[in-house]
Amino acid sequence: MEDGLRFLAASIAIGVSALATGLAQSRIGAAGAGTIAEKPESIGSVFILIAIPETMVILGFVIAALILLAH
Repeated sequence: MEDGLRFLAASIAIGVSALATGLAQSRIGAAGAGTIAEKPESIGSVFILIAIPETMVILGFVIAALILLAH
């Protein structure tokens, strides 16, 4: 039972962070496309803003690894 709960907690950590990242990137991507269409020189800032939500998935992976590796 304890192992099952650990696996469930790890999958929730990855799943929720991945869903949140997808939602954030969809909104940032749509706004970024409009921004680049009007101001092409802002592509660097938009690229950074699209990359920032990826840290949520990385942190979710770290949390999942800590859950699975802790005994």
